[in-house]
Amino acid sequence: MTKHILITGASGLIGTRLTELLLEKGYAVSHVGRSKRVDKVRSFVWDARKHVIEPGAFKGITTVVHLAGAGVAEKRWNAERKKEILESRTKSSNLLYDELKKGHHHVTSVISASAIGYYGINDNEIVYTEDSPPGNDFLADVTRQWEESIDKIKSLGIRVAKMRIGIVLSNKGGTLKELEKPIKLLAGAPLGSGKQEVSWVHIDDVCGMFIKAIEDDSMNGPYNAVGPYPVTNKELTKEIARVLKKPLLLPNIPGFVLRIVVGQMAEIVVTGSKVSSEKIQNAGYVLQYKTLQQAL
Repeated sequence: MTKHILITGASGLIGTRLTELLLEKGYAVSHVGRSKRVDKVRSFVWDARKHVIEPGAFKGITTVVHLAGAGVAEKRWNAERKKEILESRTKSSNLLYDELKKGHHHVTSVISASAIGYYGINDNEIVYTEDSPPGNDFLADVTRQWEESIDKIKSLGIRVAKMRIGIVLSNKGGTLKELEKPIKLLAGAPLGSGKQEVSWVHIDDVCGMFIKAIEDDSMNGPYNAVGPYPVTNKELTKEIARVLKKPLLLPNIPGFVLRIVVGQMAEIVVTGSKVSSEKIQNAGYVLQYKTLQQAL
């Protein structure tokens, strides 16, 4: 039977590009989200908070790609936003589990997004692998609970692979577009110390890793979806400026200033981690963009 892929959270940066690449490869694709979409693919509606999904969403589906989750950096963090970041992931995963538990479907694999935030606010001298323990900050706790909620699906005899995604570089949005803005305005500068490690990945590579996991039934458990050569925030900022042919005129923006401006969310950019891509490469994935220069 031809693989038919159901993507949750398909309207996001990764879901949009992954859909394009899967359709190019001849896969059938369906989407499930909070609203009905008029697109090239079948679309279904769900509400994870109410624990309901439109009937027929799993008809003919062989693989679920689970990308749903509120954007971590879209809004300033407060107690309500933190709750939404967590529950948008765990409740949607629990809904998937309960629907798949009912049977009467052909789903054999679930490939879920996760994040390198699993490893926590980190020591730049450590190289984190999939065997490293979780951290103890907010995002690490969110990611740990996210993975635990999706891992329940394994008890149904369904293969589960989890992609711990790094900083995604795309000219369609996300982190890179935000980093570009001040540089284009001649107001670019490294953030915090500038020494924090950035484990990045090109959008086509992260999508390629998902496709590899869809096609390779031997892939189980977590994989770091990152490139092989992390860089510091200072190196990333300088390289973006070089590609844009813009000078960097300002000194580093201190971490305390960023915390005043964006609150706790500043931890995303003033801290970093050096994460290994060895496992995904050993699984047979060949990166299209190995260096930052190639990616940018």
